[in-house]
Amino acid sequence: MTRPTSRDVARAAGVSQATVSLVLGDKWRGRVSERTAGLVRDTARTLGYRPNLAARNLRLGRTRTALLVVPALTNEFFARVYTGAARIAAEHDFGVVLYLSPDGTGPARDPFPSARAALDGVIASSMAAGALDAIHGEELPLVMLDSNPAAGTAAAFVNVALADGMHQIAGHLLDLGHRDVVHLAAAVDTWTFDVRADALATAFGRAGARLRTVRAALNVDAGRTALEAFLTEAAERPTAVVCDDDILAAGACKAARRLGLRIPQDLSVTGFDDLALAGAVEPELTTVALPAERVGEQGMHALLTVLEGRPWESPDLPVTLKVRGSTAPPPLPR
Repeated sequence: MTRPTSRDVARAAGVSQATVSLVLGDKWRGRVSERTAGLVRDTARTLGYRPNLAARNLRLGRTRTALLVVPALTNEFFARVYTGAARIAAEHDFGVVLYLSPDGTGPARDPFPSARAALDGVIASSMAAGALDAIHGEELPLVMLDSNPAAGTAAAFVNVALADGMHQIAGHLLDLGHRDVVHLAAAVDTWTFDVRADALATAFGRAGARLRTVRAALNVDAGRTALEAFLTEAAERPTAVVCDDDILAAGACKAARRLGLRIPQDLSVTGFDDLALAGAVEPELTTVALPAERVGEQGMHALLTVLEGRPWESPDLPVTLKVRGSTAPPPLPR
């Protein structure tokens, strides 16, 4: 028979896991009512719940080590997330171990013989729900970054205002006069790209603009190849391309040049993330700047909060549209 977990106690008592942790860790006074505390204790007793003492010791900070799981080590965004997380960790005498889980769709393998024996918690960026099951298990706290707050069993979530970013891009292009747009979408099945696609479709749909979608693997060559093929075959050429990130936007710029199209006179291009690449292409990319280091900082703050037995809540971090030389009004009809 499977040993009941704190999640089982929370579900049976109709409370959060954070409340169960507070009560069973004897830290509930002033935070939880006596009635709720009694309900949690009675439920735990009825289910035969016994706390994992080793996991409790870890949460008290014995190892003072967090695992940061990312889908790519070469992407600047995740490097900046790590920088932010490591900065806050160092301020609290914690260390951060960086671990790769390609594509973020999982499942990620346990990086150690038992990660739960070497870590205080896990922070995961841009991962699919359930991808971290083998690592964090039932007892190790998990904080998800840039991930679906409605899925999975994470103790806390830290997100940026992705939908608002796409709405800002759509508004910018609509204001310029674009009504025929292509979405160069990342062919990666994760929440972060689903949110971008839905927001873009909503924004252009409300304006009565035409939006077509082309999908490509998340690299420059794939973006170039996919968009070049689309532009070559399309009976009606779009006036703008909205890309899921700056890497795909760089591919879009290469595709346009190979076809003899000028940016932005013939075709406007936008990115997302504001990587260093956005300033390296010519013309520089109009893109949405994401506060990647702030995401890492908030992720570490969230983990520390959860380890102290307190609930974590925070609004989505704001994003900023950076208008540069890759966008302009659409060309006049021939």
